[in-house]
Amino acid sequence: MTQTSIPDAGHDRLLRFLIDRAGVRGVHVRLDAAWQQIRERETYPAPAAELLGHACAAAALFTGHAKVDGRLSVQLRSDGAIRTLFVECTAAGTLRGLVQVADAPGRTVSADLRDLGPGAILAITIENHGPFADEPVRYQGLVPLEARRLNGAFEDYFRQSEQLPTRILLAANEFTCAGLMLQKLPGDEGDEDGWDRIGMLSDTLSPAELLEATGEVVLHRLFHEDTVQILGGRPLSFACSCSQGRVESMLVALGIDEARLAAESGQAEVRCEFCGQRYGFSAAEVEGLFQAPEAMPPPARLQ
Repeated sequence: MTQTSIPDAGHDRLLRFLIDRAGVRGVHVRLDAAWQQIRERETYPAPAAELLGHACAAAALFTGHAKVDGRLSVQLRSDGAIRTLFVECTAAGTLRGLVQVADAPGRTVSADLRDLGPGAILAITIENHGPFADEPVRYQGLVPLEARRLNGAFEDYFRQSEQLPTRILLAANEFTCAGLMLQKLPGDEGDEDGWDRIGMLSDTLSPAELLEATGEVVLHRLFHEDTVQILGGRPLSFACSCSQGRVESMLVALGIDEARLAAESGQAEVRCEFCGQRYGFSAAEVEGLFQAPEAMPPPARLQ
């Protein structure tokens, strides 16, 4: 296994690799401290936490697969017990995420995508830098929800959108979430049974092994008879993009009547759902936001 100079023990890390003889490229992701920081913000039912962990690993995997110079998000909306799931990974390797569960006693929370209901939508969105700073270029793909698990849904998506065989493994527990993505290279690269061989080897990897081992160890255990070339890697960490300025813009976007109502008790308080940071505005500060000449509502955005 050849390797470029990549530090450390493989925790909170993304690795890109190539199995040249088999004609397969791939990405491995392991999140430890980053996942724990995302998970500790709220207390989630176990199936919801598992789904969030799988989505975190997947979002990080996809930034190592696609061309992303801004941010990539995975977003799920449904009328089922899991109402919203949102995970974002930036080109710099920072992640944030949350899942919202319906407040309805008796409703069973499940990680099975078939339980989300007929109106569920799962999307992958890439937001890259555009020619102007305030005009990012967005690409969005809708993921079919015919599979039972999230990894199966993403495999279906890449097979349809890129017309290439793709294998995705995802796992999560309380302390770690991890993922492995394998994809056949375009054309006839690799030996005749390369993709089938690599697929059968990846099927031997259990979720426990994926969670316990670092990327280098996983790749060696699975593919030591093939030449695995590490193409590069980067650290991953938790970070939130909320700020005083963004919250002010949000209040302005609400309109003066709604903003005044939020400050009716004397202070408007806004809590970021991703990191828990609280922002407070007195009634006078709220009025000041609308007296500024630039106080114009920005275009509405989902997250």
